[in-house]
Amino acid sequence: MPLAIHWFRRDLRLRDNPALHAALECGAGQVLPLFILDDTIMRARTSGAARVAFLLDSLRALDAALRARGSRLIVRRGRPADVLGALSEQSGARTLFFNHDYSPAARTRDAAVRTALEARGLAVHSFNEVMLAEPHVLQTKAGTPYKVFGPYQAAWRAYMAAHPPPPEHTLAMFAPPPATIESLAIPAAAELGLSSVQQLPPGGEAAAHARLAAFMRHDNPLGIATYDHTRDRPALAATSQLSAYLHLGCIAPLACLRAAQAANTTRSPAIDTWVGELAWRDFYYQIMAHFPHVLGGAFDPQYDALAWQNDAGHFAAWCAGNTGYPIVDAAMRQLNREAWMHNRARMIVASFLVKDLLIDWRWGERYFMQQLVDGDHAANNGGWQWAAGTGASPQPYFRIFNPVSQGRKFDPQGAYVRRYVHELAHVPDRYIHTPWAMPAAEQRRAGVQIGRTYPAPIVDHEHQRAHALALYRAARADRRTQLPPADDNTT
Repeated sequence: MPLAIHWFRRDLRLRDNPALHAALECGAGQVLPLFILDDTIMRARTSGAARVAFLLDSLRALDAALRARGSRLIVRRGRPADVLGALSEQSGARTLFFNHDYSPAARTRDAAVRTALEARGLAVHSFNEVMLAEPHVLQTKAGTPYKVFGPYQAAWRAYMAAHPPPPEHTLAMFAPPPATIESLAIPAAAELGLSSVQQLPPGGEAAAHARLAAFMRHDNPLGIATYDHTRDRPALAATSQLSAYLHLGCIAPLACLRAAQAANTTRSPAIDTWVGELAWRDFYYQIMAHFPHVLGGAFDPQYDALAWQNDAGHFAAWCAGNTGYPIVDAAMRQLNREAWMHNRARMIVASFLVKDLLIDWRWGERYFMQQLVDGDHAANNGGWQWAAGTGASPQPYFRIFNPVSQGRKFDPQGAYVRRYVHELAHVPDRYIHTPWAMPAAEQRRAGVQIGRTYPAPIVDHEHQRAHALALYRAARADRRTQLPPADDNTT
């Protein structure tokens, strides 16, 4: 029976992998498991060292899992159409299987691969595994894509109820690839000219499922059973932290939904809240698929006219976590140290960059993609445009996070701040989010000197808030809208 090629991309797992399972059935176990190191991706300015290192670790885990089942991962480097054409010629493979990807660049690449391989006489089959509901599945009554999350989530939940996850597919043994099929060794990140000192989680499918199982345990005080009450506290490890694994497909979103539904025997609000995060993930993917212009500009084009200040010095201070606002600085230092940031913290720093520093949200979007181990174009873009008020189903432009109020509300004792901003480790709770308000004597007792060992605030929040509202009002002037009533500025 002829060999089939399974092209691994963002599905670095053996379980719940529809294209891989179809390839195994087609080839009766005679499958060439392939991963291509594509320099177009590896050398992109948004391909951060941490994410590449996590990818390589996940590839090593995938190779080990394949070897335990009698096979091995074949690694090649080059343009996908060229690599796949050469491998099919060397092996005699007549069929290619892969799972969908929805970014504009991936869709262009996949169309080129399909054209090139079909011209060689190969059959090409692709499957859905990145999303729980593909972009074309859910539409409004008018037959258009959803632009607002609330109605989308209602349709998404109805679809999930009508299409429950199937049982996990039984893993099969593989026939080993022919010995004549050569493979590159999986490189270290340094061999690709990348280096990272960030602390990364272990990659791979086994690590992902272990993390999911721990989060689903009802006796876990910071697990899914308390998610709705604890998820906004950045000092607590109270989120699943599965985002990096989902981004590379080390775990399937289907597996996450299946586990949540199995745990949700009493209609738990906490579990429903977490399932809603899977809906948000699909929502941002379908926005990217239907409105690809969001990767270069505002979903709502009127906001491309915003007159950003784009102060390079302020941006550098934000990147380094030296803004003088402790909750912002803690979050940015967490990102730079761990290649990850708590979601509440992501919202806080995004609002601060855009509406306090008046810097184009795309600067922050790019920096996040360069630093985050879970950097994902759809989710990252969606989150930044939500915070900037420029996207689909956005936070209203006039809602501006107060970094002091956010710190007091979500890190009341300053545990998160002290963990990452060591200069403030001994600052009393009452001043932890406003260290500039400490009297000189209090600063000496706390071992900090504002303006020298820890910066004073680089901007005044109230002044910048007023300026931001004016900028947004100007960008919306052609609609002749009136500024909504001011909120209480405590969000």
